[in-house]
Amino acid sequence: MNPKTDKLVRRTTMVATVTSAYFLLTADYGPEPNVLDPIKKAIISAERSVKEFVFGPEK
Repeated sequence: MNPKTDKLVRRTTMVATVTSAYFLLTADYGPEPNVLDPIKKAIISAERSVKEFVFGPEK
């Protein structure tokens, strides 16, 4: 496999694994504050950044 493709696949797999683990861990807590809130904020921030990159900033 191409080294760049391999690197992209590995990174995508890691991000998907971390994201799914986060959602599985937080499924029991609901909206209550917990120790995983900083991770939630990072995921929301990354989501916002990707949306701005793809669709441009909101007006």
